Formats: sequence, structure tokens, C-alpha cells
Amino acid sequence: MSGDQEPSATLPAAPAAAATIFGERLALAERFAAILADTGVSHGLIGPREVPRLWDRHVLNCAVAHQAFPEGVSVIDVGSGAGLPGLALAVARPDLRLHLVEPMLRRTNWLSMTADALGLDNVTVHRGRAEEFTGRLSAPYATARAVARIDKLARWTFPLLDDGGVLVALKGEQAAQELEEERRALTKLGMVDAAIRTYGADLLEVPTITLELRVHGVSKKIPKALRTHGGRRSKGASRGGKRTT
Repeated sequence: MSGDQEPSATLPAAPAAAATIFGERLALAERFAAILADTGVSHGLIGPREVPRLWDRHVLNCAVAHQAFPEGVSVIDVGSGAGLPGLALAVARPDLRLHLVEPMLRRTNWLSMTADALGLDNVTVHRGRAEEFTGRLSAPYATARAVARIDKLARWTFPLLDDGGVLVALKGEQAAQELEEERRALTKLGMVDAAIRTYGADLLEVPTITLELRVHGVSKKIPKALRTHGGRRSKGASRGGKRTT
């Protein structure tokens, strides 16, 4: 090993909380974590220093938020990256239909390969920016983690939500501050209700805090830049499945 290489880190065993969150799908969650620690690192989606804390900081932090979603709904994960939270939710909840939206080809290829390796038939991968899917992809729920500040995230995700739909943004401790600072902008964008919720307080050392925004009357108008210049056309689903829900 050369002096400038990062030493390989070892993925720890799944903590007790994983069995509670994933139940009978724990073995599948362990396979997902192993893939993240392997090709997730080699593809640059997860830093090698994240591997020792992969379970608590990433996999469980995302998966425990499955409680935010009713049974059988479709969820759009914007900026899915390493499948966090999208693939973690798909593993925890086979009843959910996850649409993973990600603009980078390297990442969409990895997401598709990982979903196939795990046998997740409730996942569809879409390559493109969120705004490219306005008018073509919609669902009652959207989610995102570590993508953007809430006002920018709302501009990207609100047009993808059904009327009355909810954005579940995994925000952590900054949720309350962002809501307070951006409430006026969010209301102009179509927010009609907001809640800050905590998941996993009895399971995780650092529980998951979400900012959940309900929308009404959001314009489904395709952005002018995409209408006039065509934009970069999305390649659509990298895996089989419906483009809209």
C-alpha cells in the first residue's frame, strides 16, 4: 500500500437497533451495508472513514425514518447518491415504491446495480435533476438527505408532489432553524403545514430529525429553461418500472 492511500476500514457488525428497525429483513440490510462499505467506497459514494460508523450514522439514520410513510405509498428520493435514504427505505419497507432521482451517471449505475444485487423490485432509478421530472414524475411523498437547504430543496421537490403531498426532509438538529428562517419562502412555494418529528429516540444514540412539509396548489409548470432549451433529457429509469406513480 502506498503512503497516500487510505487504509481499508472494517464494517462493524450490525448493532442491536438494526434488528428492531429491519426485523426479518436484517440480513438484507447487512448485505446493503456491506455493499456500501465495498463498492460504495470504491465508487466514491461513501468516504472510507465513514465505514466504521456506517450503521449508526447512515443506514439506521435513514431507515428509521420509514415510520414517516404510510403503507404502500410511492416515495421520490431526490439526490439519492448512495441510496441514502432511498435504498435504506426500500430494504426496510418492501411495501413502499421508491423512485431514486440522481443526476450523475456513475451514481445511477451504482444504484441500479445495488438494487439488482439486493433483489429490490420496489425501486426505480431515474437519471436527471429533480426539476427535469416536473410534469412527468409525481408521488404523494418525497424525501431527501443532505442535499440542500430547505428552501432550495422545496423548489426542487414540491412540483413532484401530489396535491396534499408531503416532503420528508432528513435535516437533523438544523430542522427548526431552517423552518423558522425559511417559513415565508416555503409558504410562497406552496407549503400549507409543517412539522418537525423525531424518529429512533429510543434506539439510536443520535435520533433522526425530519422536517415534514405538506403542500397544496403547487404549480406543475415545466421550468422555462427546460421548455425553451430542452435541458438535458433524462434517460429515465435505469431499472424497470413506471415513470409516474
